[in-house]
Amino acid sequence: MFRRCLVCSTPFQPNEELEHFPLGQRVAFDPAKGRLWAVCKACKRWSLAPIEERWEALDELEKLTRDRARLLSQTDNIALLRVGHLELVRVGRADLSEEAWWRYGRELTSRRRRYEKLSLAGTVVAGAVVVGGWASGGITLLGSWFLMGRGGEALTGTARWLRFGGAAWRGTRSCARCGHTFHAVRYGARSGLGLFPTQEPGAVDLVQRCPVCGAYRDGGLHLEGADAERTLRRVLAYHHFSGADERQVFSATRLIQEAGSPQELTRIVVRDGRRLGDLQRTGAVALEIAANEAAEQRLLELELADLEAHWRTEEELAAIVDGELTPLPLLETIRRRVVGGG
Repeated sequence: MFRRCLVCSTPFQPNEELEHFPLGQRVAFDPAKGRLWAVCKACKRWSLAPIEERWEALDELEKLTRDRARLLSQTDNIALLRVGHLELVRVGRADLSEEAWWRYGRELTSRRRRYEKLSLAGTVVAGAVVVGGWASGGITLLGSWFLMGRGGEALTGTARWLRFGGAAWRGTRSCARCGHTFHAVRYGARSGLGLFPTQEPGAVDLVQRCPVCGAYRDGGLHLEGADAERTLRRVLAYHHFSGADERQVFSATRLIQEAGSPQELTRIVVRDGRRLGDLQRTGAVALEIAANEAAEQRLLELELADLEAHWRTEEELAAIVDGELTPLPLLETIRRRVVGGG
């Protein structure tokens, strides 16, 4: 079994998921034609495995796809899946449903655990300050009550500011009605931020009321396209800094499933226009999951297009190697011998 990329000689990192092909963090395979490649992360080229090393690995990959793989994205020709740290590129559509939003659900529950630890740490620190203040006579009962009640909040608030800063968007825009200049969308004003659907599925325009003339739909600050997407994702992450428990995540992901897609969920949640502060907790959590999933899908589509181009090139070469260097009538004989079929 080769250990290095056949093109650039970069060593393949081992994987722990495949017993019969334990090399490479990305593996491509075509179960219909019996192709198996290790994909180099350095040069992106595909190294075709020798025929005698393929069949047991192909059977193992198909079982792994059915039992444990999570579908990230797919086209009519290839599917990108993940099992642990191993990425699989399967030629042909995988008979699995895309579950990208569940990954963001798990991120929200992890965020909740981190928030609870921060809050507990702040309370412990505040308690130590209170005990020390009492011992020295330098703290009053009222002061100790305030510290004990606000210690956790102070620490989580500081962590929130360190992560996000004070504004979700900075730039220079003018109100169409009065000419007032906007320089930032601050997190403190997020509840009044308007969310409006657009013609593009899943896209949202953001609107902030003008503090001078009061204009909203026909004035104020309007963010569209990539600016609106980035700002919305930052605002929602800030809004849900404390994360969500498993019940809230389950309810949010159910909303996405019932809507049919993250894009349709976004359309339903914002409808004809909603203020962020008017959204119910479950709808807001579902909107954050949907916004992140939509952004990742766009990136995955670009990657899939690149993978599909590589696959077409490598398939031509594999057809030559398997068809011209190895007589085709011998392929099935070799496969049966390798897997013990006679």
